[in-house]
Amino acid sequence: MQANKRNVQLGKMLVDAGIISQENLEKALLKQSEDGGSLGTNLIKSGFVDEKTLTEFLGKQYNLEAVDLSNYDFDTNVLKIIPANIVTKYTVLPIRKRGNIITLAMANPRNIFAIDDIKFTTGCEVNPVVAAETLIRKAIDDYYGNSSDVLLENVLKDIEDGDVELVEGSTEDEAAEFQAAEDAPVVKLVNSIISDAVNKHASDIHIEPYEKSFRVRFRIDGVLYEVMEPPLRMRGAITSRIKIMAELDIAERRLPQDGRIKIRLKSKTIDLRVSTLPTLFGEKIVMRILDKGNLMLDLTMLGLEEEEHEKLKRAILAPNGIVLVTGPTGSGKTTTLYSCLNLVNTPENNIMTAEDPVEYNMRGINQVQMKSEIGLTFSAALRSFLRQDPDTILVGETRDKETAEIAIKAALTGHLVLSTLHTNDAPSTISRLIDMGIEPFMVSSSVIFILAQRLVRKICTECKTEMEIPPEILKSFNISQEEADAITFYKGAGCHNCSETGYRGRLAIYEMMELTDPIKDLILKNPPANEIKALARKEGMNTLRDSAIIKFKNGITTYEEVIRVSVAD
Repeated sequence: MQANKRNVQLGKMLVDAGIISQENLEKALLKQSEDGGSLGTNLIKSGFVDEKTLTEFLGKQYNLEAVDLSNYDFDTNVLKIIPANIVTKYTVLPIRKRGNIITLAMANPRNIFAIDDIKFTTGCEVNPVVAAETLIRKAIDDYYGNSSDVLLENVLKDIEDGDVELVEGSTEDEAAEFQAAEDAPVVKLVNSIISDAVNKHASDIHIEPYEKSFRVRFRIDGVLYEVMEPPLRMRGAITSRIKIMAELDIAERRLPQDGRIKIRLKSKTIDLRVSTLPTLFGEKIVMRILDKGNLMLDLTMLGLEEEEHEKLKRAILAPNGIVLVTGPTGSGKTTTLYSCLNLVNTPENNIMTAEDPVEYNMRGINQVQMKSEIGLTFSAALRSFLRQDPDTILVGETRDKETAEIAIKAALTGHLVLSTLHTNDAPSTISRLIDMGIEPFMVSSSVIFILAQRLVRKICTECKTEMEIPPEILKSFNISQEEADAITFYKGAGCHNCSETGYRGRLAIYEMMELTDPIKDLILKNPPANEIKALARKEGMNTLRDSAIIKFKNGITTYEEVIRVSVAD
């Protein structure tokens, strides 16, 4: 996760600089996993480093001024510029104001949401400086009151009772001991978290308990950002409130549970897929936000190049065969599959889907939710589908040999079957099917198309600016200097529109492998994946890296994103 990566990097830099030992770093990381909070705070609490040393070190790393707040003479007029809920939410402190520029003491000066919110709230520019988190929190408590209480009080002011309306789910408490879950402050706080996540275009909400803290993070464009630390005393009530909304058993805290919430936020209806997981200090909750308004069902809107679009369209309109979409969780497979179904969703087609879970309801498509506890598995549903006169079948995931065999049978008897697998690229999907126990000749005769995909962040169009690319990057991308001279490369400078990240939104990159006759003949010999890949490239397949580099050349994404989401061929 993103925060963990930052902690590991900071810890390594401190060890390399000789400020702490590797043993002390490991102890601080363990303490952080138990108590929450930042690595720096846990290093200070453990006595492994003092505030001044850490602050000066961070200032050098960020190339920013380091400020010691232990004896700082605060100007109360400056402190009043930023509301208490914002300084508490982001652990920041305004310490100076010169003209239209506020100097902001921050424990994490890379917190783009803090800078963005403060710019928007005050109308001023922000000059970030580094200060110790412990001293910032102490100053907030001294000048604004208890930070947790201030945060709660101000968050509750910002949301009205009718802003978030529960459409489906329970609002009734199931046990007297959880009466706190129905108290107005808890209900408002949970509504505020959900509303904030939707407004920031987050895909997931993470609510995580630790021994001495409780935090909320949002995943935005594939990256996790910490947004809030609610009061620790509300941990149980917040967890219970969400479980009540999702109609889960609030008395069961030892086992994972899954549920669903449907809410109406202003004029939009939002589905939330809820997952709870028992951890050492309580239940972690992850809510996947399913906003049908953001679902693009037009193949032309997925970021496909013209040639890729024609290849995929040709496969989807085939009368029979298996089309497989592969990639890790969160790579956009569901959007691609639903867009494919939308293409063939006509009155003449009988479309059946077996999904776990059903993420979006689609008119004209018969969607079946899997319930393995009563025997309704992918293989069982697929068997039943064959007796329902289908034209097109979608199987959420091909998890085992039995499901794969029934899918192949369906494809060989005149049906188009769409499904997913978890593999790193398109060619290795063939090897995975054979490893499941499917005979090579069955794979060769049924599978017609395999698509691997990833999501890259797009450069923000509001702050897009030209940039020079290092020669070593051009070389690694096989871009000659002559070709580079004819291309304008871009990055995002950071603005209010993209919360200073330089990125806004995502689109997919694709690796599309059509099973041509030469590839089918090769599969019969059960070759390794690298041989299939070599032949597929000879037959015209672009790899994921190729696809990402095309987006980079076209000024849609950055070279950092190309490196992040794809591996060199």
